[in-house]
Amino acid sequence: MAASPVDSRVHYPWYKKEDTDAFFALFQNNIANFVIIAITMLGMDFPASIVFGQVLPGAAVAVMIGNFYYAWSAARLARKENRADVTALSYGISTPVMFVFLFGVLLPAKQLTGDPELAWKVAVAACFISGAIEASISLIGRWVQYHLPRAAMLGAVAGVALTFIAGEMLFKTLEMPVVGLLVLAIIIIGLVARVAMPFRLPTSLFAIIIGTAMAYLIGDAGGERFSDAFTHLGFYPLLPNLAWFEGLGLLFTSMLAVLTVVLPITLYNAIETMNNVEAMEAAGDKYDVRECQAVDGVGTMVGALFGGVFPTTVYIATVGAKWMGAGRGYSILNGAVYAIATMFGLIAALAAIIPVSVVAPILVFVGMSMIATAFQSNDTRYYPAVALAMLPYFANYVMTRFNRAAEETVTGISSGIVPMGQGAMFMAILLGAMTVSVIDHQFRRAAAFAGVAAGFSFVGLMHAPKLAFNAAPDFVMGYLVMGVLFLYFAWQQQRQGTGQQAAAPTAPGSAD
Repeated sequence: MAASPVDSRVHYPWYKKEDTDAFFALFQNNIANFVIIAITMLGMDFPASIVFGQVLPGAAVAVMIGNFYYAWSAARLARKENRADVTALSYGISTPVMFVFLFGVLLPAKQLTGDPELAWKVAVAACFISGAIEASISLIGRWVQYHLPRAAMLGAVAGVALTFIAGEMLFKTLEMPVVGLLVLAIIIIGLVARVAMPFRLPTSLFAIIIGTAMAYLIGDAGGERFSDAFTHLGFYPLLPNLAWFEGLGLLFTSMLAVLTVVLPITLYNAIETMNNVEAMEAAGDKYDVRECQAVDGVGTMVGALFGGVFPTTVYIATVGAKWMGAGRGYSILNGAVYAIATMFGLIAALAAIIPVSVVAPILVFVGMSMIATAFQSNDTRYYPAVALAMLPYFANYVMTRFNRAAEETVTGISSGIVPMGQGAMFMAILLGAMTVSVIDHQFRRAAAFAGVAAGFSFVGLMHAPKLAFNAAPDFVMGYLVMGVLFLYFAWQQQRQGTGQQAAAPTAPGSAD
């Protein structure tokens, strides 16, 4: 009797030990944003009922939907390629986009209306429109991904990782030097050198336990943190509302100017998703960029239906999760924990109990892995393009941290910082793309990218505070001059090629 065929399909687990490390990295990355949102909105005089009862639950719904979908998507990819090492895409609120919505949408709406509830509704409507725009952008996502060089896209992502993730979190690490450096050492040993931790505990969990205990033992974290932690405990149900619909009426009448902020930041968000999907493909897991942009847009829209005001995106931490060996379990756990933690006010409690300096080194590792991937996934000749694409985010970081006072604060350093930071993602990608094209001696392609940069500058997507015609004329002229120079070298290249062809001797016996 013939033996029955053996099922050769690889088992793709719901959860594995490596998912714990990735969960803590993603959870702490998102929780940092949630805490910043809460503190900033309360500082803007938005009532706790809106912050904890509407905005955070709405954000949690979006995070939950996206994480569950991407866990399913990872399982689909694992079945398709018969691999057990597929990592689900991370999903959350983009830090730069969050700051733009805080200070470019919520704050102006609050100042113009004088009513925090109306301002919140306007922001919810803006968030809903942002999601709809990103879902529409998904129709051309694959075309854009195909035509933009990988070095340019990953260089831009590495710029975000260096400034907003690794750099920012290293600052936070050193706010408690004894605790932060101890945890950083654990992360380097466990996640970089891949040395097993005592009791076989996941590195991130071990680091958080040791770091938190040390913080309280040496007095860097006081007992008042516990009392503060339970201030906002309660029950905040995840319920849809009509704030988005009411806000649309306000948005298209007295607050139309807010849309000039929404369009460019949504384009940024769509490109960030594209970049992070590209980074994940470089790491070994290929997802459909159009599908991801559509999911991000729909997730943002659903979050707005529940009162959320912040667009979501495929997260930059995904490659860090891949490096940790995570699967889909970390994504499922992250979505479930956020829904529960937000409903019962536990996010604020956890954020208060665990010092930031304890979790910051985990995010330093995430940033490190993104920067390393940008170089490792490109040929060495493209390293200059990767490096150049990283630079605009230094200016963007300064701008974000100083908010509206940036121009006055940094004017003594350079007048180029603020315009460089405006539309930094576009500038990073286009400069990187020009450099890749020149390295490959594709000067016409470089000129085309320069023309796109000039067009973006003309309408205010780059180097300008808002959308307007002829928004940054000096930069338009600068990019056009670059384009002319590239075209000159393209002409030279063509002339030399033609001359060499004309000078080549005719082969014996060939026809004239």
